[in-house]
Amino acid sequence: MSNRLFQGVIQQMKDAIGRVIGVIDENATVVACSEAPKLGTSTDFFSIEIGESHDIFVRDGYTYKPFGIHAKPDYAVFIEGIDEAAGKYASILAVTLASIKQYYDEKYDRNNFIKNIILDNILPGDISIKSRELHFNSDINRVVFLISIISSNDVSAYDVIQNLFPDKNKDFVFNITETDIVLVKELKAQIDIKDLEKLARSISDTLSSEFFTRVNVGIGTPVLGVKDLARSFKEAQIALEVGKVFDTDKTIISYDNLGIARLIYHLPTTLCDTFLSEVFKKGSIESLDHETLFTIQRFFENNLNVSETSRKLFVHRNTLVYRLDKIRKLTGLDLREFDHAIIFKIALMVKKYLSADPVKF
Repeated sequence: MSNRLFQGVIQQMKDAIGRVIGVIDENATVVACSEAPKLGTSTDFFSIEIGESHDIFVRDGYTYKPFGIHAKPDYAVFIEGIDEAAGKYASILAVTLASIKQYYDEKYDRNNFIKNIILDNILPGDISIKSRELHFNSDINRVVFLISIISSNDVSAYDVIQNLFPDKNKDFVFNITETDIVLVKELKAQIDIKDLEKLARSISDTLSSEFFTRVNVGIGTPVLGVKDLARSFKEAQIALEVGKVFDTDKTIISYDNLGIARLIYHLPTTLCDTFLSEVFKKGSIESLDHETLFTIQRFFENNLNVSETSRKLFVHRNTLVYRLDKIRKLTGLDLREFDHAIIFKIALMVKKYLSADPVKF
């Protein structure tokens, strides 16, 4: 498509300049030219120079000006002649063609379009119009994975993930920060959340085992079409942020599996403070030592079963009962009663949440 854009500009400029003008790509192939027979031809003698810099150079009676957005130029303009005017023409054309290509890429590039949706850089009313222009299927499910780099070596995690998902018409990969990479994955109908977690696990394991890069992966909920991709992205962000507070040992966190933690995350901090002050007597929660808190955690993990918990803790049943009685006297909550246990569990999570002071999206 870029070649057609270049050819259109070259055709309009040839009469004004009055010389042979054209564009070559990085393989030294003529992709646009005012003389049609030259299209598709290749000359090797300037292929080295175009790969070295953006500086003007002359060869065999022509002036060349490389251009492109990368350190290694993607294209070069060539103008008949090696005089000062040829150099000026080449520079002007290079700037013009580079600007046109950038504008076209930003307007019609699918990856850039998806990125703008994710980051809320496009008006909702424009999404449908752009989707039709870019021929996006609105009946396809997609989901957003947010891959956050915890530690890495010199290998580019972005390049690795791009290689894992090479079909750029279906899957989209891009950076949003130096450490955060977004994968927008096309899905089959009725896919299970466990399958998404397996996919996230495979990404994490590949980066860890082969490239010594540790990552956490947040998974949003699947959405239909492209309009709600921003929501799926925000859910993936929340999954990672909440996971830092409540699931510190997990590297794969799905928004759908956050449970009560998701509810707590959306509560105002003032309401959380009020809840804690109502649940616990003043200073009672602070008076619980590490051993007592560990006992409470194991009691919850064993479904409030006194016998099973005492067995797992390697203590006598009466010892555990004594500890539970102590907790009841300090807090006013008997963990052997289901309603009290629920209140206590939520209160501990709220306290942990407030202590972490997570970022809200």
